[in-house]
Amino acid sequence: MEALLISTPVVAVAEIGDKTQLLALILAARFRRPVPIILGILVATLANHALAAWLGVIIASWLGGEILRWLLGLSFLAMAVWMMIPDKIEEEPRLLGNLGPFLATLVAFFFVEIGDKTQVATVALAARFDNLLLVTLGTTLGMMLANVPAVLLGEVAAKKVPLRLVHGLAAAAFAIIGAMALMGVGSGW
Repeated sequence: MEALLISTPVVAVAEIGDKTQLLALILAARFRRPVPIILGILVATLANHALAAWLGVIIASWLGGEILRWLLGLSFLAMAVWMMIPDKIEEEPRLLGNLGPFLATLVAFFFVEIGDKTQVATVALAARFDNLLLVTLGTTLGMMLANVPAVLLGEVAAKKVPLRLVHGLAAAAFAIIGAMALMGVGSGW
């Protein structure tokens, strides 16, 4: 249960202002059909984060012990630094012709999420907790908590949320998790 309870808020905060959230805003503005966009984000995130969590569990089984603890601790500290670098989408993504809002969202969101902060965090969280299901559920729930309001409220929410503060909070969360891992604090180390 700890994997779910930590993964959800960490990814929810990390997603605010992230490039996939910016993509959600673009898709919402373009299609103006929130339900298929939200469903596309859900399916894309479940698939992407399940693969990322699977990779994390495999990494944990290969490395194990002290090496994994140090690698994860340093990875979470690197994520803390990375959180302070704002994301942007250089150009509006091609929305794959006439696929419609669900399929366009599904495909675009899945591919934009590859190598993204929240996907890398999912790999690290799954390696940390060695729990594919709860990490996938937690990180997906976190993504939905951040992206559903972006789709529903659009630019109003984007202008009201202080991104520097949110990124600072996410960076602090990653730094705390990294420091705890390096010190061997918490269960499972």
